Amino acid sequence: MKRSKRYQNESKKAVAEVLPLDQAVRKVKSFGSTKFDQTVEIVLHLGIDPKQADQMVRGAVSLPNGIGKARRVIAFCDDADAALAAGAIEAGVDELIKKVTDGWMDFDVAIASPKVMGKVGKLGRVLGPQGKMPSPKNGTVTADVVQAVKDFAAGKVEFRNDAGGNVHAVVGKLSFEEPKLLENIDAFVNHMKKIKPSAMKGTYIKKVCLSATMSPSVQVEIV
Repeated sequence: MKRSKRYQNESKKAVAEVLPLDQAVRKVKSFGSTKFDQTVEIVLHLGIDPKQADQMVRGAVSLPNGIGKARRVIAFCDDADAALAAGAIEAGVDELIKKVTDGWMDFDVAIASPKVMGKVGKLGRVLGPQGKMPSPKNGTVTADVVQAVKDFAAGKVEFRNDAGGNVHAVVGKLSFEEPKLLENIDAFVNHMKKIKPSAMKGTYIKKVCLSATMSPSVQVEIV
């Protein structure tokens, strides 16, 4: 894959050694030479066995400083007015299910109340492959739809491990002040530590890297 001249120049500034978190954030921020505000992402390589159901890592977490981007949320629920007032762009049950079934996908997160999951379940084949199917595991199936809509619209971060045992998550924007990025990253890593699968043996977090949308990655020292 051929990289741009900008990327190649920034790669020369990258370092091979593992850096403490504050230095890693400073290094990633130094790569911000594009005209747009790049998204900062963290990747954790975990020592889990992704093939084992009891070692899957999945969930959602609200970061203290948000992620710098509002998210488009829809809500499958009986009280559509309350969900819309909380920030949902669409809400309802039968009509919304039909709209999604017909191919409408212009949203980032789908919330559902447990009462309507019997109907929403039919959307699994449509929403599942896109990672948008409501699930209790990441807080998108909940009795408190209004609060969930508020949280996810404000940038609550969803995550799940991939087939290689890696977890990717957005932790902010390059324009964030360094202390805010540090606080978000600390919050995410600490949350990951708390949800370590009990069935998992050995080293849990093996490697941590930070990068921006169009920058080289920097490996972070695991504390």
